[in-house]
Amino acid sequence: MGEKYGFVMMIQNKWWQEFHRRNLQGKKIRSYVQKGLAPPKDTSLILFYVAKPVGEIAGYAEFVERKTGDSEELWKKYGRESVLDSREQFKQFIEDRPKASFVRFRNLHEAATPIPLKNVLMLLGVKRLSRKGFYVNRKTAETLLAFME
Repeated sequence: MGEKYGFVMMIQNKWWQEFHRRNLQGKKIRSYVQKGLAPPKDTSLILFYVAKPVGEIAGYAEFVERKTGDSEELWKKYGRESVLDSREQFKQFIEDRPKASFVRFRNLHEAATPIPLKNVLMLLGVKRLSRKGFYVNRKTAETLLAFME
């Protein structure tokens, strides 16, 4: 798992803020809902990149598992872990797609020092980030964690 130690996941600021709020309430395991069969499949760490207008890696969490399949069945089983408040909001979010992914994680940590986009790009040696997210190896993940502390 060295090459897929961490996964940088794109997340909208409103969802990041809601996960953070629920984390303060003591919720243990949470699920990030994605349309279709989305990554990550196998990793140890989720790094949350909060998209525009924020544009920074704002925190991280321990990856538990990814559940994929029938969106209705997944909502029944894991919907309470998400930041979506109702079945209707879930259906609107996934645009009535038959398949969905629930990325389950725990131990959410907000970065003491979030990492701005320009620093992430420089560290990774790329010009832009993949909107679907991407894996990083252990060394890169640990470097990112060190910058956040």
